[in-house]
Amino acid sequence: MHRQARRRRILRRGGTTAVAVALALLLAGCPATRRAPEGNPDRAIEAGDTYVALGDSYTAGYLTGALDPDSGGCLRSLDNYPHRLARELDLRLTDVSCGGATTEDVTAPQQPSRGGAVPPQLEAVDEDTALVTIGLGGNDFNLFGVLIVSCVQAGRQDPAGAPCADLAAENPKAQDNIGKIRDRLVDVVDAVRDRAPEARIVLVGYPQTFPASTGCAQLPLAEGDIPFAYDALISLNSAVSSAARKTGAEYVDVWAASEGHDICAAEPWIAGAAPPRPDGAAYHPYPEEQELVAGLLLEVLEGEAGRD
Repeated sequence: MHRQARRRRILRRGGTTAVAVALALLLAGCPATRRAPEGNPDRAIEAGDTYVALGDSYTAGYLTGALDPDSGGCLRSLDNYPHRLARELDLRLTDVSCGGATTEDVTAPQQPSRGGAVPPQLEAVDEDTALVTIGLGGNDFNLFGVLIVSCVQAGRQDPAGAPCADLAAENPKAQDNIGKIRDRLVDVVDAVRDRAPEARIVLVGYPQTFPASTGCAQLPLAEGDIPFAYDALISLNSAVSSAARKTGAEYVDVWAASEGHDICAAEPWIAGAAPPRPDGAAYHPYPEEQELVAGLLLEVLEGEAGRD
């Protein structure tokens, strides 16, 4: 089947002190990267190949489809982007994405907020793995938690101000953490490559969750903190793309492709604080975003998209 036709089909399926402490874990620019080593971007992914999906809740896709009965507290959807991609390319999928996962949960057991502990995600990868996608980084140093919990609390106290941005500016040590996320992702790619030297590895970025400047009822941040949250995710995606460059992995730019579909958009692909639809969890993707990522991955794997 023609590539474009397949992509069209896959897209059719479908308190202040506490805040200050939390903000000591936030933003920075990434340090310069060295020249990337050789990766394996030219490996053809064929029907029957093994595919392992590593990731957090933006990969697990809670509520975007039927719940995977084997996912326990990880709350994976059977219609998230790994499952959509695996169905489209007839791959043998092992999806170990898990809500709340950080890069550290790749090599250490994770204890989700409900259910029992789950094994390190890396254990799903072996020498026969042909494709690995990695969607991680947003939970490291509690970055997302700061933005959607601590900053929301601060916004209730100062809705016309910029309490999160102001407090972050007072915490210069926070400037290291985006760079640390980049380095952790480099370690993740290296660990995957050690176990599956011939695998094709793709890092998946995050979508435009927040608008650039103007909020809405579904995003109860202070007025001045809307651009702060927007810039935080730009920095996060810079860390992900930088890790891809440094390791020779491929990168999927979900940010650019999801422009105009943030929480406050007329057609949001990310649910807000009180989702009006049953197929999205607060501050997490709707099915449309998962469809988008599956389509973008299909383009990369079939050579229709440029590599970062």
